[in-house]
Amino acid sequence: MIFSVTILLLIIIFFFSVKAGSLKVSFGQLIHGLFIQRNPDVATIWDLRFPRVIIAMLAGAGISVSGALLQAVMKNPLTDPGIIGISSAASLAAVLIATFVPALYFSIPFFAVLGGLGAYLLIYSLAWDGGVNPVKLVLVGVALNMTFVGLGEFFKAAGGQGSNLSKVQSIIEGNIAQKTWADVNMLFWYVIIGLIVAMLLSKKCNILSLEDKTARGLGVNVDRDRFIVALVGIVIVSISTATVGVIGFLGLIVPHIAKLLVGSDHRIKLPYTMVLGALVLLISDTVGRLIFAPYEIPAAIIMAVIGGPFFIFLLRRGGDSFGS
Repeated sequence: MIFSVTILLLIIIFFFSVKAGSLKVSFGQLIHGLFIQRNPDVATIWDLRFPRVIIAMLAGAGISVSGALLQAVMKNPLTDPGIIGISSAASLAAVLIATFVPALYFSIPFFAVLGGLGAYLLIYSLAWDGGVNPVKLVLVGVALNMTFVGLGEFFKAAGGQGSNLSKVQSIIEGNIAQKTWADVNMLFWYVIIGLIVAMLLSKKCNILSLEDKTARGLGVNVDRDRFIVALVGIVIVSISTATVGVIGFLGLIVPHIAKLLVGSDHRIKLPYTMVLGALVLLISDTVGRLIFAPYEIPAAIIMAVIGGPFFIFLLRRGGDSFGS
């Protein structure tokens, strides 16, 4: 029932978001213009709003599932790709390419993945001291996150006022505005394939949630499985970030809500996280687009306003156990 209600809400918000804005058409006009006879207003909506809505759903699903995967790998419920610096490192790599080598624009996902993977390895190496303390891992990630964000702003300024500045700015600010069907094409297959692979790894996530000694006693190669699951999570969030920018707290909030609603079994939790993540980011982008129209608030800011208090709530609720 929870799945059905969430999917129904996603469909409703999808059509509401497509219709909402300064250019208004009825539902009948929208369907007629899409499938029967060309309508200039519907054509404009098709070119401007549809890519934005689809990208919000894809990126929301990808970032949320990535957060759930990394929480399973690190055994830390405070883990979020946007908090620990993986998203900002992927964003920095995307910014460098978009600023200084714009001819490689369509190779940005590849370089973003390298940036995210490099950040993950750096975080683990700096937090390692005969083992990894979950709180230390988060603190190191937060410090690196601010460093990567600062470097991104630096290179944004260094890029000057060139034609590629708007692309750089949208990556840094987490703004889904002005996305096109080319951005959809760049994101779609990467995220869809990544999500399918993530669903296939749900049993491994359940095993990784156990103590390492217990998992090894079951004959599981823990280190190998941890690397595979982490790699899939990093690939998904890096590619999503390369398109929509850093969306903080999304990968933290959605897996926690999913766990409350459907439980901790990743075979159910991951698919639900995917649907709920698409819904949450789509709502955030739609609210940011409409609340102070014609001005827009980036979805990243909406998520920060919601996610900051949620993060503090989690710390107060179980901060001691997170550090054990």
